[in-house]
Amino acid sequence: MFHVKHPEARSNSPHRIKVLERIQTMKRAILFATMSSLLCLTMTTGAFAQQEQAAPGKRLLNTAKEKLLAGKTIIGGTVSTSDPNIYCAMANAGFDYLWIEMQHSPLTYETVATMIATCPSAPATPFIRVPDATEGDIQKATDSGALGIIIPMVDDVEKIKAAIKFANYPPKGRRSMGGGLYMSIYPGNYRQIANDNLLIIAMIESPEGAANADTIASIPGVDVIFAASGDLGSFSGHRQGEAEYEALVTRIHDATLKAGKKLGGPLNWRDREGYTFFQGPGESTLIRAGTQAVLGGDAASGKRELEREMQQKYGPGERRPQ
Repeated sequence: MFHVKHPEARSNSPHRIKVLERIQTMKRAILFATMSSLLCLTMTTGAFAQQEQAAPGKRLLNTAKEKLLAGKTIIGGTVSTSDPNIYCAMANAGFDYLWIEMQHSPLTYETVATMIATCPSAPATPFIRVPDATEGDIQKATDSGALGIIIPMVDDVEKIKAAIKFANYPPKGRRSMGGGLYMSIYPGNYRQIANDNLLIIAMIESPEGAANADTIASIPGVDVIFAASGDLGSFSGHRQGEAEYEALVTRIHDATLKAGKKLGGPLNWRDREGYTFFQGPGESTLIRAGTQAVLGGDAASGKRELEREMQQKYGPGERRPQ
């Protein structure tokens, strides 16, 4: 007579037990992943729901932009170091904004995000000069908390149009909405007010850019045209004060003001007519100037050091064609 084993008896085999254990482990992993995803979705949806509820009444976070649009002059200090303490010292020193230099420095977006997060309530508004007008660069810059995006080497309208598109949320642009430091720095209805708080600066640095200054300045979404004094000389082969150089500057100047946009340049151009947006010196220059003033017991010595450094970098500020 044949004896058939009961199913429960079969389930006690070592192989069967191992299979069941694996199945249970997989079920737990899937359940954990599902619950984690649902939790993240719930938190994200809740955060955006709070932003939507807070939408009525726009807040202006970019105090530098507010001051500039009111017809006043703004000055920014240049930051190239990764030290959060130096960043915060400059952010609280009296500048209207900080020009965070990512085109000509080894700074990474991770480092810059840490710097901005160290003193998010500092008076100076964070601006970033991005390496290029790519979607990735501008997305990371805005997600890091920058309210000003400085675009280098603008020779034509296509580059600045791309920057405007990637920096702004729909319907004005194509900025993606996701996580970022901005959510902790600017809580509330950031999504609804981000576009209004953004300042876009187009740097014209070459004769090609100067030739297209009229069309560049006329693009909606461009707030400031910056005449890059150093590279205008480098690309044109002429020095400040020479007629050819000054003709390029004049073309940028006239096209910008005609379009109703703000005009920017280096701080040692503050005596030139029409300029209201200035890039100030960097941290190393300020440290040297401050040391000169302290050791000399005379503020004038620090000012002379500052002027010397600015002239070395940007050229003399008051030379005109004879």
